[in-house]
Amino acid sequence: MDWVKIIHLLCVMGWMTSIFAVPRALIYWKREYDRLGEFGPLGDLTIRLYRFSAGLAVIALITGLVLAQFWSWAPWIHLKLALVALLAAHYVWTGKLVIRAKRGEFRESDLFLRIFNEISVVGVIAVLWVVVVKPF
Repeated sequence: MDWVKIIHLLCVMGWMTSIFAVPRALIYWKREYDRLGEFGPLGDLTIRLYRFSAGLAVIALITGLVLAQFWSWAPWIHLKLALVALLAAHYVWTGKLVIRAKRGEFRESDLFLRIFNEISVVGVIAVLWVVVVKPF
């Protein structure tokens, strides 16, 4: 079971990095688009990062469910999965922003994207708290 834990940890770390990086990259992509008036290299990088980390998210979710089964679905795991579901919804929303940005549509302000980015930080801290403290 140790190999499942290691794979889970590595994939979670990769996905979390992207959860923080892609909204920030959208800010810089928007600025690049305003400056160039066209799709530039930053957009390509953002799309690739999102796509790659989506795969990591799937692996993290699968291995997380395997670990939940291994730990007999302890009560704290249900809270963790609910929080992860919220982070996944945030990530899907991020994907919609990326798709729109690819079409050259940047509706959100820099401030919105910064706040959107920080929401994920709060979510990740909540997940970490549940995993470390195991409140019930």
